[in-house]
Amino acid sequence: MFKSIKEDIKVVFERDPAAKSLLEVVLTYPGLHALWAYRAAHALYKRRLYTFARLISQTARWFTGIEIHPGAKIGRHLFIDHGAGVVIGETAEIGDCVTIYQGVTLGGTGKEKGKRHPTIGNHVLIATGAKVLGSITIGDYAKIGAGSVVLKPVPANSTVVGVPGRVVIRDGRRLDDLDQTNLPDPVMEMMTRMQAEIISLRKELSELKRGIGDDRSDL
Repeated sequence: MFKSIKEDIKVVFERDPAAKSLLEVVLTYPGLHALWAYRAAHALYKRRLYTFARLISQTARWFTGIEIHPGAKIGRHLFIDHGAGVVIGETAEIGDCVTIYQGVTLGGTGKEKGKRHPTIGNHVLIATGAKVLGSITIGDYAKIGAGSVVLKPVPANSTVVGVPGRVVIRDGRRLDDLDQTNLPDPVMEMMTRMQAEIISLRKELSELKRGIGDDRSDL
């Protein structure tokens, strides 16, 4: 237990440049508090003490704003940054070295039974406000852009953005700094292409009108 706590604190210092001191991290990081409460609740959940497990998780939710169902399976070195509004469902599975920002939901679609929440691979980044829904798999080293809604499986080493989420980079270079802002925007790219086509059509229409006007003047 103490080894896990030490590892959790080390992860915060590695991934959050705002972390100043050990005391600050231990006392003021809700992501850590929610993770520690989850571990206690998960131990009870595995012993089928479901009510007590849910009481712990709901108490942690009250104090941290982070809801982790005690039935979820979480690997090592999870980092929840800020954490407000994070929801992790009962059958969700999270691998090692995953980073989750505030407002992320690992939820279900309301249609499945049994395994109804996503499986997250290792070294995955899920940026602010992203929603990953259903019994889908997010491959290792994948990155989910801020505000994306992911409803389909994501291959490893991919970047997903948009609503619904679309893979825009695959087998690309990994961003070591885990930057969640410098991601391509497929919607903006599509709008740019449409604007270029509209300008081209307007030019062709103008030339056509000019040609018709010249024909009439000849008459």
